This record gives sequence, structure tokens and C-alpha cells, in this order.
Amino acid sequence: MSRLVSWRDSDWVLLSVLALIAGMGIVQIYSTTAGTRFAGVQIKQIYWVLLGIGLLLIFSFYDYHDLLNYAPWFYFVVLCLLAGTLLLGSEVGGARRWIRVGGFGFQVSEFAKLAIIFLLARFFGESQVEEVSLADLWKVTVAVGIPFVLIAVQPDLGTALTLVPIALTALFLAGLRLRFFAAMVLIGVLALPVALHFMKPYQKARISNFLNPEQDPKHSGYQVLQSKIAVGSGQLWGKGTAQGTQTQLRFLPVPHTDFIFAAYAEEHGFFGVLFALLLYFIALLRLVYNAQTASDAAGMFLVTGVLGVCTFQVLVNVGMVVGYLPVTGIPLPLMSYGGSSVVFTCVAMGLVNSVRIRRFVN
Repeated sequence: MSRLVSWRDSDWVLLSVLALIAGMGIVQIYSTTAGTRFAGVQIKQIYWVLLGIGLLLIFSFYDYHDLLNYAPWFYFVVLCLLAGTLLLGSEVGGARRWIRVGGFGFQVSEFAKLAIIFLLARFFGESQVEEVSLADLWKVTVAVGIPFVLIAVQPDLGTALTLVPIALTALFLAGLRLRFFAAMVLIGVLALPVALHFMKPYQKARISNFLNPEQDPKHSGYQVLQSKIAVGSGQLWGKGTAQGTQTQLRFLPVPHTDFIFAAYAEEHGFFGVLFALLLYFIALLRLVYNAQTASDAAGMFLVTGVLGVCTFQVLVNVGMVVGYLPVTGIPLPLMSYGGSSVVFTCVAMGLVNSVRIRRFVN
């Protein structure tokens, strides 16, 4: 391995922060599931994290330029898998989001995010345009729109929405004209009534009740109300690990997945929340720095794609548990339980580290 491509050049601050967040997530998953039917899932999370670390190391030393050459093929394979999920995927609660192989299941939609990041990084990295033309905007819209629809009809609107910040970040950095952006916003607003028509009843209820969950406290508003109670009851220092009443008495739904941050806030309080958010803030700042120091446009677009989706997931998940955003089921990176989410995040960060390691390579 050459001097310019060395493990010494990795972003150790980012990797350390990610490891700390993942460790906190494992402890919190253990705390929220002890004594329930989910007891022991923290062991599975440990396995997923170890697999993720292995993949992070592999993708760190794999030249991202070589991977971008296969971006169209990877995108095509993901589309086929998404279509296959709708036809052959495991149905849980009326939704088909998983493909199961043996005793393991994976969520293809998580890898759709990776496919879009690859595709846009290659497209804008090669074109290097000063402004995004209408033709470019149309190409990006179609490329993102196809997997968006395939994921949304599973139905999994939350994960489908994570594709949007990836596209918007790339378009903004590529030079999206203001009038095009205004047109996109207008089209999005006009499309809302159509989108509402195709939503499931529970999705409509989530949107209509998130500002006033008290109007249906036993059904659509229950999750948000219990989450807000859990967050508030943590006060300054929290109630301690495995000591949260809302969490341990099972008032808080799915506390190890979607609402893990609410359980964390109850057990660790304001200062614990401040510490966790500081870690995420540092991680996102490191992504910004790595994008700025990338050796080429493709690397910059790759890192900013990861930055866009991770920022979106953190903001939406935290906003959801405090009642400022509708419940969407978007996981908190590396803290929420889920193998597919952990693997995506680790692979994405491995790619970021690949860009970092090669920042001095021409």
C-alpha cells in the first residue's frame, strides 16, 4: 500500500465518534428490552455492528472511484430487488419491506439510499457543470423517483423520504437554479393532495395528529404523547439505565427502534441528550470537512450525499420523538436497533473514509 493510501490517514475523530454512538445504542437497546419478548436483541445488534465495522474497513481501503464505475449496475440491481420485495417480500403488518434469506432478513430500501448516492456522485462528478440544466434535473428526478415510488408503495414512506435530501444536496452543490428549486417546491405542494389520496389510513392519521396528539390519545396520538412524557420525565440527569418508568413499564412503544431516543432521554436526562446530540453534531461536522477536502468532485458529492441523508435521519427522528414532526419510522443512525440500517451507515461511513484516505491522491 502506498504512503498516500494508509490507515494513518483515516478520520479517527469520525470513527471514534461513530464507535461511541454504536456502543451507546447497544447499551440502550439492552436497557429498553430487558424483561420483554425482545430481550437479547442487543446481542444481534452487536453482531450487526461487528459486521458493519468489517464492511467499513473494507470500503475504506477500496478505491471509491472503482465503485462509482459500477453505480448504474448497482442501481439496476437495487431496483430489481425493490420490485422483488413487493412481489416476494415478507409481509408484516400489511407491509412488504423485507427479503428473508434463511433466518436473516434485510431491508432493500436501506441500500437504495446507497445506490442513489453512488449514482449522483458519478453523474455530477463526471459532468462538473456550473449550473444544473432542466435536462439534468429531469434525469435526477426520474432516477430518484423510481425507487422512491417502489419504496413508498411497500408502504414505507419514511425511508422513501430519505432519498430526497440526497438528491437535494447534490442538486444544490451542482448549482440548481433558484427558479428550478421554486418550481420543485410548488410541484411538491400541489402533489400533496394526490399523495394523501394514496396514503394508508394510519399514515394520514399520523400527519393530521402530530401537532395535536391529544385529540386521539389512545390511538394515533399515543406514541407521540408517551414519547414526550418519557423525554420530559428524564429532567436534567435522567432516571438511570433500565430505570425509566415509561420505558420499563412498556408505555413507550417500540423503544428500541423508532423511539430509542425518547427512552435514552428518560434514562439519561437533558445532559445525556446534550452529549448524544453533540456526538452527532461532531460526526456531521467531520462529514462536512471531509467533503471540503475531497480530492475530486465525485468524492465531494459522495460524502455530501451521506451527509444529507444522515442529517435528515437525525433531525427527523429527534423531531419525531418530541412531537415536532410526524411519526415516520426513520431510525436514528447507529442507535436504533436494525441490521440493515447499521450496515448502510457503516458502509456509507467506510466510503467517506475512502474519500478521506485518498484526499492527497491526484
